[in-house]
Amino acid sequence: MNGKYLRNQLTMKSGWTNRCIARHDPIMALSALALALAAPFTAANAAGVSGVNVDNDQITISFDGPVEKATSIILASPDRIAIDVLGAEPGGLVENSSQLVDVRQGRVDATTARIVLDLNQPVVIGSGAFSKDGRSLSLSLTPTGWPDFESASAQSRKTYLPPEANRSAPPRSRYNLTVPIDPPGRKSGAMPRILGPKGRPLIVIDAGHGGHDPGAISPFGSRREKDITLGVARSIRDELLAAGRFRVALTREDDRFLVLGERSAIARKLGADLFISIHADSAAGKPSEASGATVYTLSEVASDRQAQLLAQRENRSDIINGINLGGENNEIASILVDLAQRESMNMATNFANLLKRESGDRLRMRSDFHRMAGFAVLKSPDMPSVLLEVGYLTNSDDLNRLSSSDGQRQIADGIRRAADIHFAQRLARR
Repeated sequence: MNGKYLRNQLTMKSGWTNRCIARHDPIMALSALALALAAPFTAANAAGVSGVNVDNDQITISFDGPVEKATSIILASPDRIAIDVLGAEPGGLVENSSQLVDVRQGRVDATTARIVLDLNQPVVIGSGAFSKDGRSLSLSLTPTGWPDFESASAQSRKTYLPPEANRSAPPRSRYNLTVPIDPPGRKSGAMPRILGPKGRPLIVIDAGHGGHDPGAISPFGSRREKDITLGVARSIRDELLAAGRFRVALTREDDRFLVLGERSAIARKLGADLFISIHADSAAGKPSEASGATVYTLSEVASDRQAQLLAQRENRSDIINGINLGGENNEIASILVDLAQRESMNMATNFANLLKRESGDRLRMRSDFHRMAGFAVLKSPDMPSVLLEVGYLTNSDDLNRLSSSDGQRQIADGIRRAADIHFAQRLARR
């Protein structure tokens, strides 16, 4: 993940950007096996992304060979633009001089590269076209307002085709695979188990990515973000339970895919007192000197917008701590939601500061360790929520630390220390 992540979030067509996909384990296995079988084709035939250049007006993606086509789509919560290039491999240097977006790269499947623009303010794509030789794609970027952005995010994909003479042929595979899958409509997954003594504060730990969404992939041995985050989450759970002062639940205890909105929804249904989403960062494309952890909390702009959207819902029976706002008008409901959300934001910010102070060298925070963003997992109005980027998978030192049992225990120890003080302060205020 580059910059804000988003972690959450290279969610691809095979599951990464579709927020309505059910979790069918055999389908996930089929996707993984299909990727493995297609790998020989990719290495031998796909063009590479040789460079990505972004300024405030335009993004230009260059290729070292012909590609088949490209599409773009605007996505909300988190707000981003996804550009998928069929017949291309991700990689290449990213040059970003824009203040509007952050840039990251990933792979939709074995034959499709994805360029993601994480938006710092509402932006839409205007015109777009390939060059005559088909070796570059240019898309114009146009700042806009939130209403126009919401409208654009509801529209279907835009498609861009290289000149036919410079277009690669559709990928062909010599493999056929037949796998029985579950019938449609199979309900999956009960709520996760809660461990720890009754009556204690509940902390829900969310291991980012999972299943067919690997997250960022390290250039050192191809370590996957989804595995790192699960290992860190389990270590945090064990450390908190050993302290005996908390109840703990994991949104996922194994390698499964969860839709973004499902993660914080699970925590709210369980009645979490604190929600921590674990991710790992990455710098653009190649091994990097960038290192250290970052804590994200909800931004003021995202909070204001979320309060407004929540207040406009027809069914407002369970927005803040189960209080029914159905009898209130939009303005009053918006104020009540805003007050609840700002209290949660203040508690989240307090926890972020405690994490920096109590972790010391255990977590190795960046100098600008606290940042604010509009990630979907942070938008619950009545639950303090933080997104913790534990380090960079593109940094060999960070990767070694995040992959080791000792490094994961150090992270967990810092979180446990911060949680001790955080809940002691909340109890004292009451």
